[in-house]
Amino acid sequence: MKKFIFFFVSLLIGFGLLLWVVRFIGWQNIESAFLLFAGWQGLVIVLLTLLMITFGLLKWKIILKSQGYDFSSRKLAGPYLSGFSLAYLFPMVIFGGEIFKGYILKENFSIPWKNGITSVVIDKILEGTFFLITIFAGLIFFLLKIGLPPKNLEIILGGFLFLATSIIGFFYFKIFKKESIVKILAKFFDHKKFLNIEILEAEQEIFTFFKSRPKFLLQASVFAVLRIIVTWLRCWLLILFLGKSIGIFSVLSILGFYYFAFMLPIPMALGSHELIQTFSFTALGVGPGTAPVFTMILRGAELILVFIGLVIFLRLGLRLLQTVLFRKLENLIK
Repeated sequence: MKKFIFFFVSLLIGFGLLLWVVRFIGWQNIESAFLLFAGWQGLVIVLLTLLMITFGLLKWKIILKSQGYDFSSRKLAGPYLSGFSLAYLFPMVIFGGEIFKGYILKENFSIPWKNGITSVVIDKILEGTFFLITIFAGLIFFLLKIGLPPKNLEIILGGFLFLATSIIGFFYFKIFKKESIVKILAKFFDHKKFLNIEILEAEQEIFTFFKSRPKFLLQASVFAVLRIIVTWLRCWLLILFLGKSIGIFSVLSILGFYYFAFMLPIPMALGSHELIQTFSFTALGVGPGTAPVFTMILRGAELILVFIGLVIFLRLGLRLLQTVLFRKLENLIK
């Protein structure tokens, strides 16, 4: 119940931010910018979005292959797209999409729960690492170009980046030192359930991937970088389609703010993305009126794939529910 309340509250906040940005920019400026975007340009953005998702899928496939499970991309597309859709629409449910992917791997592919979950956790860690690198690179260029941002935004960005970097840095430090994070969490929260054998084995599997499987780590990292490059290209082309000229490194700053917006627990980054990009577009000389159109078009392209993922989720979810109910019925009969 609390998660549903959190979802609606965050959604309302997003709508509020969106309306505030639109009123600030003006509907006339947004409408005139939208007229610049039509036809084949929209198809290009959708195809690049599809390619972005495909590289993410291939990254996950490599991680599963490192665990001894070599499935075709076609078979993994359903679970991956479903997980992407859940994470996109319900970011406040931490690891919601990832847990669903773990269940599907267990039920449909007979992959043990431990291995399925470790594959999605590894995927999330690797993705988060490269997203943070991109955010830092974009922010460094942004600061070199325009100087320090307003104090409030400086505190928010600084606090978030410090927290995210500390978590990722702590993880890699523990890998290097070969020290269990689970045992630290169990001691900190005084919760012995963390010391479950399966959890400790899953942690070791994660450590093994990053420490002892350099070939697969490199391959997965390549796909993570390719995904970022495609997303970078998508941002740059969309800005050009909207009639604005901008340097490729300025687009890197915009890309960094894109990833930052989607790390906030607001569905579809609604409102928050518009607010952040309005600031960045203004600072970079692109014009504030272009920012909401830019974010809405990107969101529209992503929502096409999200809706496809939701259809797959409903199909897989119903099948999973039937399987669980059938097992419970079997146990009652026995």
